[in-house]
Amino acid sequence: MTATNHLDAETTLRPLGDGRYAVDVSDRWNIGDNPNGGYLTAIAIRALRDLGPHQDPMSVTTHFLRPGSGGQPGEVRTELVRQGRSVTTARATLTQGGKDRIEVVAAMGDLSGASGHDVDMTIPAPPDMPPVADCVARDTLEQGVSLFIAERIDLRVDPAMSTAGGSEAAEMRAWIRCVDERTPDTLSAVLFSDAFAPSIFTRLGRVGWVPTIELTVHVRRRPAPGWMIGRFVTEDLHDGRLIEDGWLWDSEGALVARSRQLAMLLPGADTGA
Repeated sequence: MTATNHLDAETTLRPLGDGRYAVDVSDRWNIGDNPNGGYLTAIAIRALRDLGPHQDPMSVTTHFLRPGSGGQPGEVRTELVRQGRSVTTARATLTQGGKDRIEVVAAMGDLSGASGHDVDMTIPAPPDMPPVADCVARDTLEQGVSLFIAERIDLRVDPAMSTAGGSEAAEMRAWIRCVDERTPDTLSAVLFSDAFAPSIFTRLGRVGWVPTIELTVHVRRRPAPGWMIGRFVTEDLHDGRLIEDGWLWDSEGALVARSRQLAMLLPGADTGA
């Protein structure tokens, strides 16, 4: 692993006072012309960590107001909503060029497992996956968009999910980690929840741009080191909008995060702000 990993370096904030931070939004996390939404959300979470002692994002909801701009400066405004003994609730807005790009509301807490209340209910098990070496790199899929994010995220897709329009089910399964082998944590769990190829790809084929309207991630625990496994499913597509559900497991098979996002299906649409 490099001494300074990409995710931490490219979400670095400079305090401006009054809960505001300057940031240089990298273009190395782009899908097409715009930065990945999970990366933009990670920037906001870094700012929210400054508001209190709670460092783990437990519940994160991001509304995507307009696309971000890679390779351009930005500013994050934060607001403390409430700080309690176990949860800090806060809000962050990422602005670029005088326009709000994302709005994040998060419940921050401590997922170290020190609460003493670890009673497991029925938990979904990770899917059976072929070995990493037998899986397909995301940037070789027929998606119709440029994937600069492949320089930052190593995503290896189950071969059964790798053919455009090759399945009756809209499902995506893959291994995931940072290219620089950064040890996964709760920040990367939120990022990874929005870093997979759209699950609708396997059902409809080349789908072009699938912009997210709203993403909610519930992080359940801190992940163990190593590759993570993700499974994402779309079972609800109507009037050009879809709902995708996701699950992430760590290298020990523990469920780390669950997510749901509302997105638009816009084949060939202009992604400009």
